[in-house]
Amino acid sequence: MINVPTAAHELSKTLAARADPDFAVRMQRYFPHEIRALGVGNAAVAEIAADYFRDRRDTPAATRLLLAEELLAHAEYHEEVLLGFAVLHKVARTGLGEELLDRCLHWLETYVSNWAQCDDMCLKLLYPFFLGHLELIPRTRSWTESASPWARRAANVAVVKFVRRKVGRTLFELPLSHVLDNCVRLMHDDDTYVQKGSGWLLKVTAEAHPDEVAEFLRTWHTEMPRDTFRYAVEKMDPRLRRSLMALGQG
Repeated sequence: MINVPTAAHELSKTLAARADPDFAVRMQRYFPHEIRALGVGNAAVAEIAADYFRDRRDTPAATRLLLAEELLAHAEYHEEVLLGFAVLHKVARTGLGEELLDRCLHWLETYVSNWAQCDDMCLKLLYPFFLGHLELIPRTRSWTESASPWARRAANVAVVKFVRRKVGRTLFELPLSHVLDNCVRLMHDDDTYVQKGSGWLLKVTAEAHPDEVAEFLRTWHTEMPRDTFRYAVEKMDPRLRRSLMALGQG
């Protein structure tokens, strides 16, 4: 059994040893505000977590969850937040239950401070979790009401891979009502990254339901933020995209 504080210290020390100040400076161009970064790439962060557990495969998922909490509670750098999520990746699908969603919402509202951390949680932690817990996806709808813009963005980004997804031999399709209701709830959100998250979800949904998304855009184009609209039409058939852009959002 690992000692959680000791393990968190060891992992943070290993992460710091990989710091690249030049890369940290280059990272800043992806963010509108300065972030405190070590300069460690996402793949390297995941590798550090995987290496740590290579000889500790019997570590219970519950212990990993405590370790994630410890890392996040003491995180001073951007990559330490990513490391907190990375230690859960291997147990997300089958090792953790409904409690993970409550923790993820708490982390989004407490520790996540930029779009990259939000998306890392959604695509590398919540995605494998939902592969094993499809029935829990609807619980994220309430995140649209959070005071945190990162939780509101996550309400959409966490489900982008489930608009139409083969899970084993089963084809899972996120109800169209889930997508459109989320986007209506967030229609007047004043956060740019929430707007772009809605656009991303609509863009992916348009590949499976082009007519329905086009009609949604025609209905709401006068109220929809520019970023949401432009993301939504990005991969549509060129002729349909031009006709929608002509509505005045271009």
